[in-house]
Parts: sequence; C-alpha cells; structure tokens
Amino acid sequence: MSEGQFPEIASMETVNPVVRDFIIFCAQRQGKGWPALYDEMCWVSGRRLFKGLGYADLRELGLSFSLTNIEETIRMVDTVVAQK
Repeated sequence: MSEGQFPEIASMETVNPVVRDFIIFCAQRQGKGWPALYDEMCWVSGRRLFKGLGYADLRELGLSFSLTNIEETIRMVDTVVAQK
C-alpha cells in the first residue's frame, strides 16, 4: 500500500465513542498486542459480548474487520490504545 492511501486518524475524537469503548474493552481483556487484539475483537463481536454489538453494527459505527480495510483498522486501534 502506498503511503497516504488511507486518511490518518488524528485523535480519539475522530473515533466513534462506542467503537473507542469497544476497542478499550477488548484491549483490557486481551492486551494491546496485535494480532491477538484483532482476534479478541473478532471473538467479542462475533458473540456480541460488548453491548450486544456484532460485526455489522460495528461496521456501521466505523470499525471494519475486513482485511481490505485492515490498515485503517490498525491505525484506529493504535490511536485508541495509545491514548487510553
């Protein structure tokens, strides 16, 4: 991927608060290490363990689990866990 292909996430203010809380919830359960955190996020959303939200719900809020959007997801998660 070329640099600049995805917009940078400047701060936690640009991340939906529910998505932010979901990422923090998963990081508290699994830790901040990637890809274990990604696996935990998939597991939690697949079982709707955070406020009953599943994959589609989180996608509508701005968090994609698609591998085609993985760079954007990584930046979002990194932004949240770094400022947590």
